[in-house]
Amino acid sequence: MIPVEERGNNKHKISNGCQCMTSDSADRRIKDRYPAMCLKVRLQERGFFGRGKNSTAVTCLDMNRYGMAVLCPRPVEPGARLYMDFDGKYISQSRVAARVVNCQPYQTGYRVSVQFSYCFDKKGYSRTVDNALSRIEGFYNQYAS
Repeated sequence: MIPVEERGNNKHKISNGCQCMTSDSADRRIKDRYPAMCLKVRLQERGFFGRGKNSTAVTCLDMNRYGMAVLCPRPVEPGARLYMDFDGKYISQSRVAARVVNCQPYQTGYRVSVQFSYCFDKKGYSRTVDNALSRIEGFYNQYAS
């Protein structure tokens, strides 16, 4: 039997020392998320006319091609529009549009859950971004297996 760790409303399956998010009936996710702590992520709130505010380095907690959770040193309002930059081994993608779904105190900061904009906005769909996020997800999926 695979051990399961409870964190709030989320369940994390632990395998090979890695934790993978598992689907729960109360969970909105359509796909499991994978831990990606070594992925470097910066988030930037989008201002008016697409101009960005100051960029903040955050720690990626888990991700899939549709969204992710990050540990942020400051709270970010649900509904806030973001640009996210990703940098990891063999992986780099900048200015991925996203919006904040949830923000709650967590460990030493705030757990900010985001959904990538290309998933819910047909006008914002980009095959390039979709492919890049799929590659990132595949890398961490393989790493977690």
